[in-house]
Amino acid sequence: MSTALRFACTGCGKCCSGHHVPLTLDETRHWAARGGQVIVLIEGFISDGPGMPLEQREHVLRRSLAVPCGAGEVRVSVTFAAFNPGRCLHLDAADRCSIYEDRPLVCRIYPMEINPHIPLRPENKDCPSEAWEQGPELIHGQIAVDPHLRALIEASRQADRDDIAAKVAVCQALGMTTSALKGNGFTAWLPDMGALAAALDASAQVADQAWQLHIEDQALSDTLAALGVQFTAQPSARYAFIGF
Repeated sequence: MSTALRFACTGCGKCCSGHHVPLTLDETRHWAARGGQVIVLIEGFISDGPGMPLEQREHVLRRSLAVPCGAGEVRVSVTFAAFNPGRCLHLDAADRCSIYEDRPLVCRIYPMEINPHIPLRPENKDCPSEAWEQGPELIHGQIAVDPHLRALIEASRQADRDDIAAKVAVCQALGMTTSALKGNGFTAWLPDMGALAAALDASAQVADQAWQLHIEDQALSDTLAALGVQFTAQPSARYAFIGF
């Protein structure tokens, strides 16, 4: 693939359908106030152990928080996302965003990636081929050409880091303390939005509360047991385990 890519939105609306859009804490509050549902995705890893992608070490450490887990600890990353199994509730009949001027950061930087270790590949996006055949140069060597876009991307990544402690505190307040192992899957939660909004407004603090990992792979279970980490393979009515 060329190191340079052009891009121009065609207004097809495909990126606004069937995608859970990551939200900052403030965006989560706004989404809840507008009547939207939030999905919470949790993954964890052992520092320099199972689940730690060494090539992404700095990135994953900065957007995670250490929590107690059995006799050890795990670092958890929490994503609050707009729950959009179908069309986004803000996509109008003409496939236009009805909150365009106030849309989330991740929507503003699309089609760029939040994770700096994931290269932008047109084949991984829903945009039609003509979107990549017109418009201004978007990236060169995987770096955004437009300085304003670069600033938005960094703002999105920084919010990921700044919000992690508050997100963990909200999860603890709502009893969402089972994570999956990074690289093996996510735990996906659909919290009651009234309870989520109340926890966000309460500005809960991180507590010394025990977490556990959801593990269904026997080899991983054996490895984690040797590390003293608490885990379970039992299905739960409160969350879904999304394995890879």
